[in-house]
Amino acid sequence: MKLALISDIHANLEALQATLDEISARGVDRIVCLGDIVGYNANPAECIALLQQFDALCIAGNHDRAVCGQIGAETFSNAAARAVAWTRARLGADALDFLGALPLTANIQNRLLMVHGALHPDTGCETVRLDTDERRLLSFAALAAHPSGARICAFGHTHQPAVYEFRSGQARLRLDDEVFLHDDAHYLINPGAVGQPRTTDRRATYMILDIANRTVNVCYVEYDASAPLAKTRKAGLAPPFSFLPAPVQRSLKRGLRALGLYESVKRIAG
Repeated sequence: MKLALISDIHANLEALQATLDEISARGVDRIVCLGDIVGYNANPAECIALLQQFDALCIAGNHDRAVCGQIGAETFSNAAARAVAWTRARLGADALDFLGALPLTANIQNRLLMVHGALHPDTGCETVRLDTDERRLLSFAALAAHPSGARICAFGHTHQPAVYEFRSGQARLRLDDEVFLHDDAHYLINPGAVGQPRTTDRRATYMILDIANRTVNVCYVEYDASAPLAKTRKAGLAPPFSFLPAPVQRSLKRGLRALGLYESVKRIAG
């Protein structure tokens, strides 16, 4: 079985279309979406329709759940909360029903578990971010104890592609774009973000998981990022500092972080 793993589309139609066009040429058996179909950008209905057209197996992300009212947006940034309200007001009943019916987790043939945020909490798994060694170890423990016997868990939410391996009592990050999956190891894998990368590489990313051959490949997709940004700005949803060139944004963020001011300025700016 060969699966295409995508996540964190965030209503970026151009990125999703380019990604699905490339996946179509890869001969996959199923497209798997790890949540956050909506939020931040301005084409939520169109992204939902595309995923339905491709018969993608989808689970819910925290933005998806907030838009359909299943969780609040109190912990979201100003920009994220504003996008939640904007999206909710513009989606039709069918799209909202689609988001509301998405499960928090899924299991593919006891070979792959799917979560948006993390595997280890009993509740709120879509909001926990696996961005520390401690949290990843908790999800590795949950994976090892899972009754399915699955050794691979795919997650999103961090917007950064990664393959974490737990083998012989040690956890490590595998950095290659193609990783062989050992029979005696457990894996947490993240395909990165289609619609809102949070790395210096602004391309959309996804993964191809070949279960039979036990390989996972990180794939990168070029697209015209200026088009969704223009629509997001027009809708009043543009993120903080988006009016600045990318190198200037990175320098400003580094400076604010060094002063301990980045989170405060980001929340005030939206």
